[in-house]
Amino acid sequence: MVVGPSCAGKSTLGAELARRLNVPFIELDALFWRPGWQRPPDDEFCRLLVGAHSGEAWVSAGNYLRQARQVTWPAADTLVWLDVPLPVTTWRVLRRSWRRWRSRELLWGTCRESFWRQLCLWSQHRSLITYNMVRHRANRRVFERAFDEWQSAGRRCLRLRSSRDIARLLAAISAP
Repeated sequence: MVVGPSCAGKSTLGAELARRLNVPFIELDALFWRPGWQRPPDDEFCRLLVGAHSGEAWVSAGNYLRQARQVTWPAADTLVWLDVPLPVTTWRVLRRSWRRWRSRELLWGTCRESFWRQLCLWSQHRSLITYNMVRHRANRRVFERAFDEWQSAGRRCLRLRSSRDIARLLAAISAP
C-alpha cells in the first residue's frame, strides 16, 4: 500500500512496484472519481475497495483515509509512505496540472483537469495546492501514527523521503 500527499508519486511508484512484483495495480483515484469530478457515496466506494483488494496480492496507491483505513489497510502487509516535502508536491501539482490541461488528458476515463482551478488558492475544494497545504500536517500525523503502529506490530513499513530513497527501493526489487 503506497500512501502520501498528492503528487508525491504514489501512482507512479505503485504501478512500478506492481509491475516488478507481477501483481495487480489498484489506483484508488480510478475507483473513486466519477464523470465531472463527482464523488461516489462512501458505501459504494467501500464496496469498490473491497472488491478491488480481494485478491491474494496487489499494490494499491492512494489515500482516501476515511474509507481505506478501515477497508484496505487491514488487508495490506506493507505500508510505503512517500513523505515528500510540501514544496516538492506543490511544484509537482503545478507541473502535472499544466501538462494534463495542455494535453487534454482524460483521467480515469471520466475527467479532465483544469490548470486554472489549481490556482484558486482560496478554495481547498477546487485547488489541489490548497488541499495539500491544508491537509499536509494532519495527514502526516495520521501516517506517522500508522507507521509507528505497523512497526510495533512487526508489519513492514517503509518511509521514503526522496527520489534517492525510491530508487533504492526499486533497485532492491528486480523487474520480472
